Amino acid sequence: MNMITFFIVGLVVHVVFFISIFDIYFTSPLVHGMTPQHVPLPPPAKRLVLFVADGLRADSLFKPDVNGTISAPYIRSIMKEKGSWGVSHTRVPTESRPGHVALIAGFYEDVSAVAKGWKENPVEFDSVFNESRHTWCWGSPDILPMFAKGASGDHVYTHTYSAEDEDFAATDASKLDTWVFDKVKAFFSSAKENETLFSRLHGEHNVFFLHLLGIDTNGHAHRPLSRECIENTKLVDAGVEEIVSVIEDFYGNDGRTAFVFTSDHGMTNWGSHGAGHPSETLTPLVAWGAGVQTAQKVTSQSFDDQFLQEWNLENLKRVDVNQADIAPLMSSLIGVPIPLNSVGVLPLHYLDNTELFKAESMYANSIQILEQFKVKMAQKKETTLSFLFTPYHLLAESKQLDFVRHARSLIQQGKYDEAIILCDTMISEAMRGLSYYHTYDRFFLGSSVVLGFVGWTSYVILVILKTHASLRKPHAHRDPILARSLGRVFLCVGVLVTFFLLIQSSPWTYYIYCLLPVPVWYSVFKEFGTIADLISSAPSLPLIKCFGYFVVVILGIELLVVSFFYRAMLTLGLVVLSVWPIVSQLYTQAKVRSLGWVLGCLFLAAFPLMPVVGREPNMHLVTCAGAATLLSSACFLWSSRRRTPLQWRDCQLYISQMIHVALCAYVLNSTHSSLKLKQGLPLFSQIVSWTTLVSSFVVPLLSSTHLFQRLLSISLSLVTTYLLLSTGYEALFPPMLCWLMFVWINIEQEAMNAQGVSTKLELSRIDFSENIDITKIRQLSLDDIRRSYFFVFFIITAFFGTGNIASINSFDPASVYCFLTVFNPFIMGALMMWKVLIPFVIVMCTFETIQVSTQLSSRSLFLIVLVISDLMALHFFFLVQDYGSWLDIGTSISHYVIVMSMTIFLMLLSIMSRVLTSKRIYIGRRRKMHFT
Repeated sequence: MNMITFFIVGLVVHVVFFISIFDIYFTSPLVHGMTPQHVPLPPPAKRLVLFVADGLRADSLFKPDVNGTISAPYIRSIMKEKGSWGVSHTRVPTESRPGHVALIAGFYEDVSAVAKGWKENPVEFDSVFNESRHTWCWGSPDILPMFAKGASGDHVYTHTYSAEDEDFAATDASKLDTWVFDKVKAFFSSAKENETLFSRLHGEHNVFFLHLLGIDTNGHAHRPLSRECIENTKLVDAGVEEIVSVIEDFYGNDGRTAFVFTSDHGMTNWGSHGAGHPSETLTPLVAWGAGVQTAQKVTSQSFDDQFLQEWNLENLKRVDVNQADIAPLMSSLIGVPIPLNSVGVLPLHYLDNTELFKAESMYANSIQILEQFKVKMAQKKETTLSFLFTPYHLLAESKQLDFVRHARSLIQQGKYDEAIILCDTMISEAMRGLSYYHTYDRFFLGSSVVLGFVGWTSYVILVILKTHASLRKPHAHRDPILARSLGRVFLCVGVLVTFFLLIQSSPWTYYIYCLLPVPVWYSVFKEFGTIADLISSAPSLPLIKCFGYFVVVILGIELLVVSFFYRAMLTLGLVVLSVWPIVSQLYTQAKVRSLGWVLGCLFLAAFPLMPVVGREPNMHLVTCAGAATLLSSACFLWSSRRRTPLQWRDCQLYISQMIHVALCAYVLNSTHSSLKLKQGLPLFSQIVSWTTLVSSFVVPLLSSTHLFQRLLSISLSLVTTYLLLSTGYEALFPPMLCWLMFVWINIEQEAMNAQGVSTKLELSRIDFSENIDITKIRQLSLDDIRRSYFFVFFIITAFFGTGNIASINSFDPASVYCFLTVFNPFIMGALMMWKVLIPFVIVMCTFETIQVSTQLSSRSLFLIVLVISDLMALHFFFLVQDYGSWLDIGTSISHYVIVMSMTIFLMLLSIMSRVLTSKRIYIGRRRKMHFT
């Protein structure tokens, strides 16, 4: 198999492995075909008003400031006099779309929604809005349309401002909330003169939804504890009071309106959300009005946290809920069926109604969830062979019938408390049954993926041994009969697997996961000769040294795996790496370079110990990073003028790039100064930023292809973009990484010299554009395993050095303010991802350089890297299987996804690094460009 074919096959295999984790663990939980469940009793409210303060944390609403002042006095008075309150516990990802889906539809969104920026429905679902007679919504164009689109009929009316108004650089983001309040007041005022609208508004089962985005926008721009956010909270509180007064006056204080005030997610102190920090998952819930329990005084109550004392609410009964429980609560208050896909449990403590109403509502809730269980079971039964189907025995059909009869009997006998307890038990059992059928194929698919993974890794190892190691080659003549028989066996296996999946009506993705191991293992067994050759060569191999390398690499991989959970492990790894020249005796022949290596590792080791980026913006550190880059570049150009004289055009290019670094540092400071003064994003800064981003891909191609000159140009181009995307100490990371990479290139040459390689090249004379002399390409040695491990270690350090990118809240929107301030998840996400990949590219180009300077084919080292990264991914895949809690599973899945993404990026960026280092654009007099 040639390199191009191997690259394509490897890329496809890893993309399949990458996608598999979503099919196994993140398939949509939604099913269709259930029957809506009605409560046969009149509801307490005719209408419901839902206020959602986007991004509002529980403590931001409940906790008094140092002077004892409350930021939301009206809502506080509601809690003390006529409402119920508590903390709503959200789930990861703490983003706006999943939060609103949980609130209004009653289920937790699957990860497939991220592909649409959390803006659209990947799968159609039912909601409180859909079940209502009419719903009027005001707010963000990112949230409201998804509920109107998912509704059956035309009874959900949305009123949104333009997307351009969601500007993090806006003078006052609270204007978004003011817009909502003004529109609602104008709506009720106009309804008095519109008979049709007036009649609809006085009907039953109506919902009014006010989405308030100002707090979230101000939180991102100024941080949640800022004056702007506190003032915005006060504005929301005053707006809620005014809207309640308008609505009550409109309906003549008829006492048939229920109000719910909550939030979709919280926010960290550094202005981000998406992960599972308590500041992101704890949101406020306050309900009052028709059918809601009034404030209850208590003498004592017990919770695991100390919030009651911090919030001065020890004497007010606190009722916590899961976020999905709010949907059944709203449905019960206005008498509409609970959304069909809801997994929420009705929080009875919020209801002020008869015991009969509570029992009937809980019964409807339990039947609604049981209906989902029945549909899920039927679907799985239809797609599984009868003799292989294993039902959920704890909820067999007979037990379901017994429950329905017993629950109805208890309600008819007036034993409402017993009926409620029975329904609650049934809900818990049905939820476990839903989880059982939702994960029914997980072990089967996981086993198929692991089988393919192990096969692929085995094949790559065999390819390394066969084509790149100094072993005797396997016999040229194979037994053709054995080869044909082997092919027929695996063909039969493939046919059997296909037939098995076909009769079970399995999804098309199952065919990929289950059939992939067949050709992979066929390729492994075809290389039997290589295995036999390895066994026969074993006596001549340095087995003790090989075993020692194996143990060290396994321990190194374990250290990398642990570093995904604890960033400080990277510091430990860098400290260990720093003593490599001493252990290997390199310091005796290269004292200066060894000292540079030790200092570079120790300086870089400080970064994983620092807080995650974005928590404490510091533009002075970014300026220092720019100055350090200019100083190091100038020193390098001055020192290299004797070894490799620069052409004037190359000198002009480097000087212009250095000026560009200074310009970007100025642009960053001026942009953040302008935003701080609320003067908006300067057009000049935006033009410079986008021009810098685009030119960073082209400018290095204009430079000389001599090794260090090309690497300098690449570093300057990447650092300029990184500066524009920085907010603090992380701007120092690329210059420090470049220094260490420069030392690594030099010290690897000393390592080659220590090994007695006679064809060692002089680094300053290496030209990337020159054709490689195939006769000088050497075979792999054990030391190349060390080089490959160093590369993987530096790649992981590049990913996690300034923050854990497995956590969404590591990303600070302020990083992209030089480019845009209007909310756009795809562009912002792409810019942040490029920021993460810039250190990645620096390491990739360094590794490309080391492959050239150590006279090794690019395929050789790359295959070892592939094995190391695949072993890490396989480790995380097994961790996912072992963990019990969803939080631990989610963490391991995110790490698996990162390793697989890293491997895929390695394969793609290897091409990019090759182009960046070896290609050059010449600009002639006619301005024609061509590649050499």
